[in-house]
Amino acid sequence: MKGPPIWQRLLAALAYLLPWSDALPFGQGLFGLFPALQWLSLPALPLMLLQQAVPFGGFVLFLVLFLAVVRNGRVPYLIRFNVLQAILIDILLILISLVFSVLLAPLGAGFALRTLSNTVFLGALLLVAFAVVQSLRGQEAEVPSLSEAVRMQLY
Repeated sequence: MKGPPIWQRLLAALAYLLPWSDALPFGQGLFGLFPALQWLSLPALPLMLLQQAVPFGGFVLFLVLFLAVVRNGRVPYLIRFNVLQAILIDILLILISLVFSVLLAPLGAGFALRTLSNTVFLGALLLVAFAVVQSLRGQEAEVPSLSEAVRMQLY
């Protein structure tokens, strides 16, 4: 077996539960149309429960991951890379949700808002699936601009 050991690959893939847990609310419209898609939320349930149970759980989790994993030179590079990339994807999803709540929510839950929400959900699904597969293969998930930003932070 070439590349990193399997435990590093699994931990690197596990990091993408963070952005996936924040992408799930965007899929509520699709979950209503296609109930079988609700199975996609099962992997993220423990993380979502933790974030809701602990006050400021999402922020505490961010700090723990950033300080204990990303900034720790003793953690293998593949894990650090994927955790930081997952954090950046998560920040992007949080910003999108803020834009939705501030700018688009007053307009009502119309067709355009549902379409944008579904698009964000499907994009996040594809991005997370790609990153998990690449992590399990022991490779970096090459996302344009985002991966470059991650590399600049890690070196």
